[in-house]
Order: sequence, then structure tokens, then C-alpha cells
Amino acid sequence: MGPAIGLLLIIALIFIALAVVLSFVPLGLWISALAAGVKIGIFNLIGMRLRRVPPNKIVNPLIKAVKAGIDIGVDKLEAHYLAGGNVDRVVNALIAAQRAEIPLTFERAAAIDLAGRNVLEAVQMSVNPKVIETPVVAAVAKDGIEVKAKARVTVRANIDRLVGGAGEETIIARVGEGIVTTVGSAESHKAVLENPDLISRTVLNKGLDSGTAFEILSIDIADVDVGRNIGAQLQTDQAEADKRIAQARAEERRAMAVAKEQEMKAMVQEMRAKVVEAEADVPKALAEALRQGKLGVMDYYNMKNVMADTQMRDSISKLGQKGENVDKQNKE
Repeated sequence: MGPAIGLLLIIALIFIALAVVLSFVPLGLWISALAAGVKIGIFNLIGMRLRRVPPNKIVNPLIKAVKAGIDIGVDKLEAHYLAGGNVDRVVNALIAAQRAEIPLTFERAAAIDLAGRNVLEAVQMSVNPKVIETPVVAAVAKDGIEVKAKARVTVRANIDRLVGGAGEETIIARVGEGIVTTVGSAESHKAVLENPDLISRTVLNKGLDSGTAFEILSIDIADVDVGRNIGAQLQTDQAEADKRIAQARAEERRAMAVAKEQEMKAMVQEMRAKVVEAEADVPKALAEALRQGKLGVMDYYNMKNVMADTQMRDSISKLGQKGENVDKQNKE
């Protein structure tokens, strides 16, 4: 029994060691590569394991490239993976570019991928152009009428300018700027409505794809509509503002007039107070004049008669004014 148990233990250890080796060495992947005609050594696969590179991330794209007739070294694919790139997408882009007869090298595709752009989508866009629809852009013609326009921009990816070129947002912004400029320079909104292609021609001639990752093929105006009468609204707002300014100035003048009137009333009251004060001193002055013999008794009575006559005349004139006012009211 002893030798049999020892033999079983040895067999178990052999199976465990073989399982560990097979789990570390991608033997099945190596066989698939050899069957596809890809020359890659088993030690290269073990080195990938040691460098923490999943062998299937390199071998499967390499098999596709070899079958498509593209010659790429294993070291290049592994270096691109270690740099943080997407090896499978780069290989697919190279295959698509080859089928479409678009000149694209692995170095260029890898640079585009590492720049954060989808190189496969760029190749597909080079073959099948993309339509970018702008939001509604509002602009005002010279006659003050608002015009709302929406454009569809057909673009094709420019492989050479994908690295460092501006994206779709720049295209949309430039087209919107061109629409505003074209509508703003039109004498009337009717001219824009009659010839919408005027906008597309003017915008297309500005070279809006300069410095971008795209090539503009066409700009088509999808919709044109009339908005608000901005000119009339501005005139209304200006008239309202002028009216408020005039009201404020009138209120200021009225306040100044009221203040002046109050000032005059205060002056009149002050003068009346002085007159009353002076009149209070008259009897004293008369008494003093009588005592000193400067004023005779007859002079005093003559003065009283003159004052009484003056009061009587004032009373008669006031009665006449009241009668005239009553006659006017009756006539009315």
C-alpha cells in the first residue's frame, strides 16, 4: 500500500504542476497562432505574462492583421498596449483603411488612438461622411426682423489632421457664426427667406474646416423661419425708457416748484410776522408822538378816517368780486 500511495501523490503533483504551467503558459493561444500562420514563440507569450500584458489582447489582433495581409510586429502591438492604447481598434482601423485604399500607417493610427480619438470611426467617416446638425441659430437682418435657421453640415474625417485638429463643436460654432454674419448683412429678412442657399454659399466659402479634423463637403439649410420683430421691440423699449426719463424730469421739476412755493410761503409768513410786529408798535409810536406834541388830535382823527375809508373800499371791492364769481357760476 505504501508504494501505491506514493505513486498517486506523484501523479497528483504532476497534474497540479501541469495545471499551473498551462494556466501561466497560453498553450491554446500559441496553437491558434501557429494554425493561423502567425509566427510567435511560446517564450514571447510567457514574457507577455511577466510584463502583465494579456496575450490574447496581442495575439488575436495580430492574427486578424496577418490574415488581412498587414505586416505588424508583435513588439509594436505590445508597446501600444503598454502605452494605454486599444490594440484591437487600431488593427481594425488599419484593415478598414486598407480595404478603402486609404493610406494609413500603424504609427499614425497608434498616434491617433493615443490622442483620444476613435481611429476606426475616423476611417469609417472617411468612407461614409457624417452629417452634423446644428441647433437653431437666431440672427437679425438689417430691417430688424429675426430669422431662425438650422443647418446640416456634411463632413468627412481628415486623417492627417485628427491629431491636434478641432472637433465637431468647433464646426458647429463656426457654422453658427457664419449664419449670424450672413443674415446680419442682409438688407431684408425676405432676401434670406427667398434664397436660403445664400447662407450655405457664404458660409461654405469661409473655409470653416481650417484647423479642424474634418473636411466640410456641403452645408445645407434645413429650416428657415421668421422670429420676432427685434427692431420694433427695441424702438418700443427705447420709447418706454424715454418716457420714464421724461416723467422723472417732470417729477423733479414739480418737486422743485413745490419746494420753491413752500419757500415763498415761508417768506410771506415771515414778512407778515414782521408787519404784525411793526403794526403792534404803531399805537406806541402814536402815543409817544401825541405826548411829545409831534402829532395833533385832529391829525390823529384824520388818519383814522383815512383808514376807515380804505377798509370800506376794500370791503366793497371784495363784494363786487364775489358777485362776479356768482354770475359766472350761474352762467356755467
